[in-house]
Amino acid sequence: MDSTVEKFPPNVLLFPFPAHSHIHFLLNLAELLCCCGGLRVTFLVADQTHRHLLNDTAVRSRFDRYSGFRFENLRDGLPGDDGQRSTLDKRTEFGFSFLEVAKPRFKDVLISSSSDWQKAEEDSDHVAGKSSIACIIADSMVASFAVDVAGEAGIPIMCYHSACPSDLWAVLCVPKLIEAGEIPFQGDDLDVPIANVPGLEGLLRRRDLSSFLRVGDLSDKNAQFIMNGAFQTSRARMIFNTFEELEGPALAQMRSQCAGIYTVGPLHEHLKTRLTSMIPPNNLEKEETGCIAWLDAQPLRSVIYVSFGSIAVMSNDQITELWHGLKNSGKRFLWALPNVADKEWKNQIPPEFLEDSSRKGYIVAWAPQKDVLDHKAVGGFLTHCGWNSTLESIDAGVPMICWPCFGDQQCISRLIAEVWKIGLDMKDTCDRVIVEKMIKELMDTRRVEFTQSVDQIAKLAKNAVSKGGSSYINLDRLIEDIRSLVTD
Repeated sequence: MDSTVEKFPPNVLLFPFPAHSHIHFLLNLAELLCCCGGLRVTFLVADQTHRHLLNDTAVRSRFDRYSGFRFENLRDGLPGDDGQRSTLDKRTEFGFSFLEVAKPRFKDVLISSSSDWQKAEEDSDHVAGKSSIACIIADSMVASFAVDVAGEAGIPIMCYHSACPSDLWAVLCVPKLIEAGEIPFQGDDLDVPIANVPGLEGLLRRRDLSSFLRVGDLSDKNAQFIMNGAFQTSRARMIFNTFEELEGPALAQMRSQCAGIYTVGPLHEHLKTRLTSMIPPNNLEKEETGCIAWLDAQPLRSVIYVSFGSIAVMSNDQITELWHGLKNSGKRFLWALPNVADKEWKNQIPPEFLEDSSRKGYIVAWAPQKDVLDHKAVGGFLTHCGWNSTLESIDAGVPMICWPCFGDQQCISRLIAEVWKIGLDMKDTCDRVIVEKMIKELMDTRRVEFTQSVDQIAKLAKNAVSKGGSSYINLDRLIEDIRSLVTD
């Protein structure tokens, strides 16, 4: 290897969208680039996220071990909370506001970051040449401007997509769907099949498309944002938190149209494989760890874990229906309940119901999810089907009941139930009778069937990140391709 490259490894600028799952994904990727590739990493985040990470989490100590890692903040000038736990409406509002101010400031950061590294290298007698930023890895949610800005600056760019690749492929097929008259659609029949997503024929229905595309008018602001981001992302090489054996058909179709694809997931499992020391905490939220002691006292696979993520807000009626369904199932449950529309919702539950539930249930605002899913007492997961949650559940061998809320979760729930056959899809309904029926089906009637299926896929996931596996090889290829950018 060239001595200059060894002394000054490529500097990769990582730029996430300011949302919990996006930051979580990119921090894991950042650590893999540092520990496996010896690369320098500049992690660029919005002001509010920067303050949250440094003041409220253990991220600083996690990355202290890597001399080439540093945080950089992008001045967003936006009021409000840190964007980590907020409603979908607030998150969307913050996202659009962030994008409005981010583009010109992103240009400034590229110039200043390049100058800082360039000066450090010149001070060390390094022969200066190209920009010190060898490559940008940008969130697909900022691709609408990041791809163009990188092109103007002459810096290679890759995009990472923190959501489900199969859903992205369906979004990339929107022009075909429009031409075929499949979208936009009118009326309320959501079970009409979608035929023009190659590789997923015979699988998707209207209700399985991204929630942002289930609109009668595709000029809708959210729909335009999702479509534009997808098309911009496809102009660059793409990095996915998935593995070949899980989403082969969609990945094969995308490869016929896209510049390049790296599947390097599941990232949390990949870190366990690659790191020689204990994995440091990766908590971006304050977790209530007392629930683990409660799980310790429960029988094997007797508990259903319930969590719908940090963004979706539940109404009183939805909470009541879910609670009655849990109670009537007779199963023990652990419920992470961070966002509710009415903070006084408990007052609407009969006191005797709360008393009865307290003996079988445990409620927290935020649970240490990976530890919960890995716990021997947990036998099922009632989930919103966020992509990180789905991969964590697969990796832990826990079957799922799917109650998707928005975005790619609609497509994921269909894959879970009909392709991977590791759970049940409760999409577009919230009824206590259905909740009870599905919990009993998951935990009792079809327990062996689902457990065997998810265990098989969990083995494929672990094989993918093991030496010689598809994701292991693809991460090495990604690192090598980044290194080659400074020698071309």
